[in-house]
Amino acid sequence: MQKTTLALALASSALLSACVVVPAHRGYYDGGYAAAPAVVVDVPPPAPYAEVVPVMPYPGAVWINGYWGWSGGRHQWVPGYYDRPRPGYRYEPHRWESSGGRWHLRVGGWMRL
Repeated sequence: MQKTTLALALASSALLSACVVVPAHRGYYDGGYAAAPAVVVDVPPPAPYAEVVPVMPYPGAVWINGYWGWSGGRHQWVPGYYDRPRPGYRYEPHRWESSGGRWHLRVGGWMRL
């Protein structure tokens, strides 16, 4: 009995130790495009990822779509999230633009109307 309990406790500990809680990515509130490091790459972003939008967590929540970011030398999907609306602002999404045969990541965020 004690061996079974110990084995179950060790297995549970191992499974729970793999849980990682990461803070959600948040937009910024600066009234314009943020001064972020320029991301310019030779590789076009993959096709948009079809996200499943979860149930709205509270009335009036705004869904911010995910986008292809750039990290570790490759495109990586940054998942969407819900945010609270900001009166007098609209959300401008991140986007990739092609220019001169290269791809530029234009950072989005909350923009003043």
